[in-house]
Amino acid sequence: MFLIFLRSLLFNVLFYAVLVCLAIVALPTFALPPRAMLTVAQWWAKATLFLMRVVCNIKVEFRGLEKIPQGPLVIVAKHQSFWETFVLPGFFHRPIFILKRQLMQIPVFGQFLVKTGMIAIDRKAGVKALLDMTRRAREAVRGGGQLVIFPEGTRRAPGAPPDYKTGFAQIYSSCGVQCLPIALNSGLFWPRRTFMRYPGTLVVEFLDPLPPGLPKDEFLSRVQTVIEDATGRLVEAGRKEQEQSIGSAPSYAPSGS
Repeated sequence: MFLIFLRSLLFNVLFYAVLVCLAIVALPTFALPPRAMLTVAQWWAKATLFLMRVVCNIKVEFRGLEKIPQGPLVIVAKHQSFWETFVLPGFFHRPIFILKRQLMQIPVFGQFLVKTGMIAIDRKAGVKALLDMTRRAREAVRGGGQLVIFPEGTRRAPGAPPDYKTGFAQIYSSCGVQCLPIALNSGLFWPRRTFMRYPGTLVVEFLDPLPPGLPKDEFLSRVQTVIEDATGRLVEAGRKEQEQSIGSAPSYAPSGS
């Protein structure tokens, strides 16, 4: 475990060094179309995947890539780690995230989010925030964007009880496009609230798309079922791998962000 600690420490130093360098490189892209800025973000993601493999012995598998539809789309993904927030966009042509408004206030990073068309929501604004978010999401998707939503609203530790909100179903209904569910087990390897990075095989699985126009209750049930079933399978496999490679699977907080 001490070796994992040292590797995690080295990884984090290199991770943030790369981030600072690319942030400087990205400054001129504020005067360019948003795609230029997203390209730099993809460099960051690719550099991170390289560091994860070389420094931390974390392999990453992406399954079901052939299931990703082209064109306007609503993506509903499991959220266990900071990792998926900057890696998943690389699989979509015009990715748009719904995120909390506080992120827009971070110097430079907040301006990056604004420039790339991300949608901020004030969680304390209640119904008004939901209506505004739905309107902006509908406009973005109908304009050809691929909207990425974390339906639980925040990170959940592996094995935590699901806590799906209902707002994303309203967005799906309003947009009138397919929905792509995504399962993953990133929280086993890049946990929340710690700088530790644990070895193993991180898996992202793109599941069968759901058609547009499903009734709200049916959509909610199907999304939660397919994502939770697949995520449970991936987490179980990841834990078994960790038990074999490092002697025991790390423990995680049972719930919360």
